[in-house]
Amino acid sequence: MYIEEISIVNYKNIAEANITFSSRLNCFIGKNGAGKTNILDAIYYLSFCKSFFTVNDQLNINHDESYFILNGLYQRSDSLETISCGLQKGQKKQFKRNSKVYKKLQDHIGLLPLVMISPSDVELILGGSDERRKFMDGVISQYNQNYLDDLLKYNRALMQRNNLLKHFAADRYFDEELLGIWDNQLVEYGTRIHEQRTEFVRKLIPVFQKYYTFISKGSEEVGLVHQSDLYESDFAQILKNALAKDRAAQYTTVGIHKDDLVLNLGDYPIRKLGSQGQKKTYLVALKLAQFDFIKEISQIKPVLLLDDIFDKLDSHRVEQIVATVAGEQFGQIFITDTDRSHLDSIIQKLDTDFRIFRVETGKVGLEK
Repeated sequence: MYIEEISIVNYKNIAEANITFSSRLNCFIGKNGAGKTNILDAIYYLSFCKSFFTVNDQLNINHDESYFILNGLYQRSDSLETISCGLQKGQKKQFKRNSKVYKKLQDHIGLLPLVMISPSDVELILGGSDERRKFMDGVISQYNQNYLDDLLKYNRALMQRNNLLKHFAADRYFDEELLGIWDNQLVEYGTRIHEQRTEFVRKLIPVFQKYYTFISKGSEEVGLVHQSDLYESDFAQILKNALAKDRAAQYTTVGIHKDDLVLNLGDYPIRKLGSQGQKKTYLVALKLAQFDFIKEISQIKPVLLLDDIFDKLDSHRVEQIVATVAGEQFGQIFITDTDRSHLDSIIQKLDTDFRIFRVETGKVGLEK
């Protein structure tokens, strides 16, 4: 699968761009802030119905305009797919597949598998547990629609249960039967989510180790440890045991919404002991393992976006990453960098079809 072309109107600092891509390698060169990352983010948006960086959709609209429009033409499984998205200020976004409007955005997730590697991935290491849950959920949702559906229903039930606990406290009464309605939903959806997360982490670890070892050429062992209340007991019992605490706190203190993923290098969390180079290598290896995982299950090669990933890596590790993505197991690749000579050396080693684009203050041009 690959994206043949994209048209962008008023997306962040890209006022207007029409770009035709190589099916293999596409490089964007420009100064920091020129708009290179915004082009990658527009491609990401067409896969996930949201920005990689911005939670508030309205902030993706060019600040001088009232709307943005994205259109992408994809070659997928021997057929062409046209994906369109539009957002007007103050209104809901609209997604279309081949001119047909999606009734639910979640139906689009997984159609166009994609993996993005970005400097902001460091939040997986340095950020809170919600960042690592989002990583697990984002990967699994790309190949399992039922998981995404369970996750949305779990979060709705959790919100209702938390609201009920607040009402109980405010009105000084308690209705165990009413609370049990939401408990049952949390148990049903949460148990299935837990099973999928457990299986995902188990299968990801050996692939992750393979990539880390190759890039670093080292013998360090990397690990992922899934932490969850549901390893202690069944979910219904956990909720029952925590009821007094939940009533005092006025929110649900246990469940899969408290899960975490401990990222280890050797026997210790990489957050505490890893160098900058080790952390970057760790994250790149983790995302490449994610790529393999999605490709194996979906039988489609995801689009791979590499945003300024070579910063803070020595030349040896850069060469190893390039050697990795040059393999036949990867499909279409997008790379951003500030250094043309850096990209030229990469292109020579890849020996593949490519296009280089120059990005300057939101304008995109094809380089010769």
